[in-house]
Amino acid sequence: MTILTSEGYHLRRYSCRIIYRFILIVLLFSFQSITNAQPTLVLNTTGQPPLNTETHDGFMDQVAREAIKRIGYQLIINRLPAERGLRNANSGLIDGEMSRVKGINHLYPNLIRVPEKIMDWELVVFSKEDIKLQSGWNSLVDKNIAFITGWKILEKNAPQSANITKTRNARQLFTLLEKNRVDLIVYEGWGGNYLLNQLQIDSIYVQLPALKIKAMYMYLHKKHAVLVPQLAHALLDMKRDGSYEQLEKKYLNPISKK
Repeated sequence: MTILTSEGYHLRRYSCRIIYRFILIVLLFSFQSITNAQPTLVLNTTGQPPLNTETHDGFMDQVAREAIKRIGYQLIINRLPAERGLRNANSGLIDGEMSRVKGINHLYPNLIRVPEKIMDWELVVFSKEDIKLQSGWNSLVDKNIAFITGWKILEKNAPQSANITKTRNARQLFTLLEKNRVDLIVYEGWGGNYLLNQLQIDSIYVQLPALKIKAMYMYLHKKHAVLVPQLAHALLDMKRDGSYEQLEKKYLNPISKK
């Protein structure tokens, strides 16, 4: 049997107090880390500059980030191909999509549309030769056209008689057109003009009027249904307080339309 002396007894009590305080400090810091950690939303985008960039500092990147920040979340941006991004968002592997047309939830029922639009997209024709577009989509009948895989509005509206080529990204689109592999391509206006400027291509032009001006919306997986009205309100507030307009001036106004 071990008999503790008075000195040993006090030493053990002192050691226990030190250990107890250490455990309390560790638990306190762990609790603070958990409570201070900002929740995140992971959204996919297939957009190109100036709307979305690899470094996530495009116009739409910034609008989404600010709106999500206003509801207490941090934005993490994925850049998956359009179709894969939609499948992952619908299955809940990621939290949603940054910009899709109205009605995509009919095909992907687990996604809920944020009712306030993030922006308007102009879907326009780019070509080397003048193309009369007064008949809208019907003007593309029997043409060799190209657009990006997964852009549902184009898959839905392109004439059945058109010879359609689909690509993974915008650079492939403009390469096809530059090499005369197609008659025209259909792409978003801001992104197309940005890319033409970057590639210094002078032989390709925007053909007006736009085929379609479409409101684009964020979508969240249904597990985040409670956040949908909050996010809509945040976007509306940005438009009311002038912060949305400031982002437009910074990121979109410098892009000249050819």
